[in-house]
Amino acid sequence: METSKTEYLGGYRTQATHLLSSQTIITDAPLDNNGKGEAFSPTDLVATALSSCMLTIMDMTAVTHNFSLERAAVKTTKIMASNPRRIAEIIIDFDLTGSNYTSKQKTILENAAKHCPVAKSIHTDIKVVTHFHY
Repeated sequence: METSKTEYLGGYRTQATHLLSSQTIITDAPLDNNGKGEAFSPTDLVATALSSCMLTIMDMTAVTHNFSLERAAVKTTKIMASNPRRIAEIIIDFDLTGSNYTSKQKTILENAAKHCPVAKSIHTDIKVVTHFHY
């Protein structure tokens, strides 16, 4: 089954539609690459997909171990390289200060984050740095 349909809208902008849900995402080229920076860039989505995947897998794993991932948030920073232009580094800062996790639960969450499907799909040339703040 197809996942999405992407249409070029002009002006370095696209609209992607998730075919199962009909939800849409607009992308725009970033300011530093001739775009307007008015929406996620495609490389922003790669970095954001990583943090979203990590949070999702952390929650699934927490449920499996009979605790919950509450009031969690994550900030994602993408750093670009040139020659060739590509993602060089993704920095992920988890804010898990809303709950009192045990030492064992922290280990479970951190291991889950590092083993999400997107993390396993990121090329080894991309440096991924994760910080967990409890």
